[in-house]
Amino acid sequence: MGRKVADASAQQEEDDSRVVDEIESLCMNCHENGTTRLLLTRIPFFREIVIMSFECPHCHFRNSEIQPAGEIQQRGIKFTVRVDTVDDLSKQVVKSDTAIFRVEEIDLEIPPGRGQLTNIEGILSMVAQDLDQKQDERREKMPEVAPQIQKVIDTLKEMASGEKLPFKVTIDDPAGNSSIEPPNQLSAGKYSRHEYARTAAQNEALGLGDSSGQKEAPLNVEAPATEIRPEYHATQMYPEMPSAHQPMVNNVDEDIVEDQVYSFPASCPGCTLSCTTNMKMVNIPHFKQVVLMSTVCEHCGYRSNEVKTGGEVPEKGRRITVNIQNREDMSRDILKAESCAMSCPELNLSVEPGTLGGRFTTVEGLLTQVRDDLRSSIFDVGDGGDSMDSASKSKWNTFFDQLGSAIDGNEKFTVILEDPLASSYVQSFTAPEPDPQIKVEDYDRTEEEEEELGLKDMKTEGYEEEHAAEQAATNGA
Repeated sequence: MGRKVADASAQQEEDDSRVVDEIESLCMNCHENGTTRLLLTRIPFFREIVIMSFECPHCHFRNSEIQPAGEIQQRGIKFTVRVDTVDDLSKQVVKSDTAIFRVEEIDLEIPPGRGQLTNIEGILSMVAQDLDQKQDERREKMPEVAPQIQKVIDTLKEMASGEKLPFKVTIDDPAGNSSIEPPNQLSAGKYSRHEYARTAAQNEALGLGDSSGQKEAPLNVEAPATEIRPEYHATQMYPEMPSAHQPMVNNVDEDIVEDQVYSFPASCPGCTLSCTTNMKMVNIPHFKQVVLMSTVCEHCGYRSNEVKTGGEVPEKGRRITVNIQNREDMSRDILKAESCAMSCPELNLSVEPGTLGGRFTTVEGLLTQVRDDLRSSIFDVGDGGDSMDSASKSKWNTFFDQLGSAIDGNEKFTVILEDPLASSYVQSFTAPEPDPQIKVEDYDRTEEEEEELGLKDMKTEGYEEEHAAEQAATNGA
């Protein structure tokens, strides 16, 4: 990182203006004056950041870190990458000062701290080096702990060198300002990007609002002007959304009626002020009832929509395979639940569960959203994508060209929806008769799926005897 700043500072534009700002700063090591250099740059696959590099000429202390140049994002973000090859170790990592980095195989977690611009190999090597610094002291004062720490250090070094593969790393950033460079080839379980709504505690930690004062948040707080985006105004949407001044139609004593819009108060995950969430129950023919939820914040312009499926948890998961033959098939209604994974083998496309949330749209609409979201992650807005190497850029261009051709109805391909909760659906053109282009099969969930969905710990029958036995054992102890 320091070399990047030094190289940029050596370059001058035609008007001799320097692209790096130099500021005299206090050295926290020797308390003499040093120099901090600031560089505003754009990161490929990401956005603009500020690179800061400090150097003290007196004690030769050096330090470098990054900070996002933009604002806190409306939603938190979580990246998951499985490292299968040595090339995956060189994938760029942008870790902000609010992000948590985890190595899942050894249950190692790096808490929020200094922002970093590095790669997967660099962050693993850095952790191993930091743990190794105090090993001699641990061997003297805590001889029982030092061997365990040494095993972790050796494992991290083997991972960083590519000797211990595969393994999985995750970055969870409530501020949404972290990133991991996507792999050149996507496969099932290789890469996932999941956005989520922050909790009140996370908003408070980011300085966005005090969770204890949510009820006292005034509704007439002046918000940034949103005239440039009229669709953010609830009064200019079609159909018109109920405003905060209209009475809520909720009544807990009545049953929920289909096609009736219900409204209830909520807190905006973007600005933490009060907003309205609208809910509508829709009956999908030959499937089940689903709940459509939409949130619009009149203060900051935050918008979100989700689809929730109800009913009991089935005994088996469901796999739906659809053969897309022509343009007409692209208009099939499709419900992709949040727990559903989607893949298109002919297009080399794989979408992990939770990546897009719950969506009720058409096949064309779903693929278009996947293409737009993936393109925004791969090719950054502006000139940032130009730093991508030509081989990777060529592969991604070929992938997006083929995906665009499929969206236009010029390609024949297969859509596979694999949902362990059997909550996904694809419209049949021959219902109630079987559709020859749709294959539905039930399958037994794996132990990993049961564990991830929390079904292994769920017990609805016979728990009284087990609870009584645990209480007896506790009292006897």
